[in-house]
Amino acid sequence: MCVDSPLPHLDRPFDYLVPHTAADTAVPGSRVKVRFAGQVVDGFVLAREAESAHEGKLLFLERAISPEPVLTPQVARLAREIADRYAGTLSDVLRLAVPPRHAKVEAAEAPPPADGPGIPDVDPDAWAHYTAGAALLRALRDGRMPRAVWTALPGEDWPARLAEAAAIGLAAGRGSLIVVADARDLDRLDAALLRALGGPGRHVALSAAIGPAERYRRFLAASRGTAKIVIGTRAAAFAPVADLGLVAIWDDGDDLHSEPRAPYPHARQVLLARAEQERCAAIVAGFGRTAEAQQLVETGWAIEVGAGRDELRRRMPRVVTVGEREHARDPQAAAARLPSVAWRAAREALAGGAPVLIQVPRRGYLPAVACADCYTPARCAHCSGPLALPAADGVPSCRWCGRPAAGHACPECGGRRLRAAVVGARRTAEELARAFPDTVVRTSGRDEILTAVPREPALVVSTPGAEPLADGGYGAVLLLDTWALLTRADLRGTEEALRRWFAAAALARPGAPVVVVADGALVAVQALLRFDPGWLAARELADRRELGFPPAVRIAALTGAPTAVAELLALAELPPGAEVLGPVPAAEGQERMLVRTARSAGKALALSLKAAAGARSVRKAADPVRLQIDPLDLI
Repeated sequence: MCVDSPLPHLDRPFDYLVPHTAADTAVPGSRVKVRFAGQVVDGFVLAREAESAHEGKLLFLERAISPEPVLTPQVARLAREIADRYAGTLSDVLRLAVPPRHAKVEAAEAPPPADGPGIPDVDPDAWAHYTAGAALLRALRDGRMPRAVWTALPGEDWPARLAEAAAIGLAAGRGSLIVVADARDLDRLDAALLRALGGPGRHVALSAAIGPAERYRRFLAASRGTAKIVIGTRAAAFAPVADLGLVAIWDDGDDLHSEPRAPYPHARQVLLARAEQERCAAIVAGFGRTAEAQQLVETGWAIEVGAGRDELRRRMPRVVTVGEREHARDPQAAAARLPSVAWRAAREALAGGAPVLIQVPRRGYLPAVACADCYTPARCAHCSGPLALPAADGVPSCRWCGRPAAGHACPECGGRRLRAAVVGARRTAEELARAFPDTVVRTSGRDEILTAVPREPALVVSTPGAEPLADGGYGAVLLLDTWALLTRADLRGTEEALRRWFAAAALARPGAPVVVVADGALVAVQALLRFDPGWLAARELADRRELGFPPAVRIAALTGAPTAVAELLALAELPPGAEVLGPVPAAEGQERMLVRTARSAGKALALSLKAAAGARSVRKAADPVRLQIDPLDLI
């Protein structure tokens, strides 16, 4: 049995006796109740054996909850590998992999498999624009296991391409699993699969947004083999798929793919582990490319699937750079904070009847304000948090504690007037509405995310990741306040900035201007000018190899009270060559230590730290230590 216990020193199977009354119900993969440490807890049956190697007395199961085998052997093996890789427990991973049970859903009669018309033939012409694209489809059709890093062309209908790959696999009798970052991408992929498969019934979409009962119903459709194609957000990476032939992930650089709960697995790594275990095809796809995806190419694990330069030039927009300090001569352009080049690009696109996309990295009105006299950042008098202005006629308030600061006075000069330090998307939309008085201005962000906009003149102000699709593509794309992305104190800052820019620029019409307000000499801007994410990814990977950062190495981050972190490191038998870096301050009263080792010793590092955490749990140590393997936020 796998017993639901968060204690790392109890992360192992336990043997129980099965009473005759539960002999037909407690099947491998089913849920049970067992008595453990004086309490009745949940568990999963991992296997049934005639005898036990345990020499002591065995307890009987308390109750077999259901005969439904919700934990397949493949998922159980995958969960064990992910738990070991990320220094977690099997029960924590299974909590992510198997949704909670709904008895009514489970007892309902299962719908029959789809018996509609056959799967429509897939036209390979769209994939033929990519080098090795046609070969990738042939390998899927033949039931082989190709592995590819696919860089999509600007304007590509990527949901349709992934749906075609899944349809080809289904026609060959194999299942598919595709993971996307958010609900918008999931809806697009769902619609594309309905078209590619000729109707519903052959696939299911899993996400938390559909509700627990519906999610469990769709999960059962996959585990029972009714639906052989599963799509979803990060938790769907563990979904049971019969005869799995393809795993794919779109935009693997999106931080939504990283699980915020222990043991913090990344969906990309989960899918790559499945591809290895179940001997199936794998596609890592996006408009950009991460250093992790580049490493798959350079190590030979995957092939590169991308368009040739001639096809790319035909499909890509026209990228124009303009310096941050260039001032517009037109008063209206200056009022809208647009350089002359961006102003003209927007005006010409609107005159041509096309919408214009303006990407602004910050949401809100004025997310940060400063003294208008001495430029000192305005801070809260209670918690020292940054003050923000919610609207033109609003009262400044703290972004940390929420307290209003109507009577704020600068501690340096005593001034009471405030100026914008950072301009948000709503303030940008307000300025653009004044500069283009006869043009519709739409905003897309956290408060309201637009799915699509019609083919008509409009200004669409969006935060990164919330850009709506435009019918026929945008006539121009303006990338403003690029410093907010480029100056992030983050190991992945440059990679993340380019990923955001590629996502926006890919929505432009072929040949349409994409104006990026940044120095053209920056490497990220150079990659955008070339529309070559692989070039920057190769540079990033080379730099990380030289500096000793993931994915070139494996790093564990330990965060907690100084004494607790020191105790865990003292108990750990680190692999040879491991480096201990730090400490650095973390939250109040806590510090952070890093342990770095070679990639080949990554599993040994995780197991040693997990064993040390288990030793602390045996001692009932009071102060916890947060343990993360290859965290996204190293800096």
